[in-house]
Amino acid sequence: MTLAVGHLEDILARRGFTAVAGVDEAGRGALAGPLVAAAVILPTGWVPEGLRDSKLCTPLQRDRLFDEISAGALAIGVVRITNERIDRIGLQTANIRALQLALRKLERAPEYVLVDGTFRLRLRTPSLRVIKGDSVSANVAAASIMAKVTRDRIMLRLARRHRGYGWERNKGYGSREHYGALDRLGPSPAHRRCFAPVSQPRLFLDEPEPAAAALPDPVRS
Repeated sequence: MTLAVGHLEDILARRGFTAVAGVDEAGRGALAGPLVAAAVILPTGWVPEGLRDSKLCTPLQRDRLFDEISAGALAIGVVRITNERIDRIGLQTANIRALQLALRKLERAPEYVLVDGTFRLRLRTPSLRVIKGDSVSANVAAASIMAKVTRDRIMLRLARRHRGYGWERNKGYGSREHYGALDRLGPSPAHRRCFAPVSQPRLFLDEPEPAAAALPDPVRS
């Protein structure tokens, strides 16, 4: 049975929770650029048409949803953690910090928080961690859209500043083009130096050694 986006909010509304926040991030696995987190509180019962996990949307659909959510949400908080800060404090800590800060930036305090994934945020507000939360929570899906579109736009600006890595296409994630540029150009100031593919790019480019040609069987007399 497939649950609809907004299923969790419906359950929480029946229990008296109306101001429900969803929080999600974008850019966790990227080799370059910031980590962006967003928290969103949508009006109770409102699910913008086509809202779902940002990774399942086309860029045009994400842009449309971004505008609709920006106009219709009760509260939105968006933060970014720079690549330099990720290098200093580590990805896991940066991810938790980003989600916490996004919630703090909400202009309205949530009564309940839905967190995408398994991150323990140690909140005073009642909360629930939900794996693939953007498939069953409208607020988490909205946060996914806000984080993804915000980060993609940042990466497009960085692509004009640091040319050759193909960030306008790969958005800083690992790809053959990106790995090739790392080997050819080296890391840029926007790269995450704590990531092995950045500090050791050749490991991802070397072709495997060709197998030794099999020797013919000796001729038996």
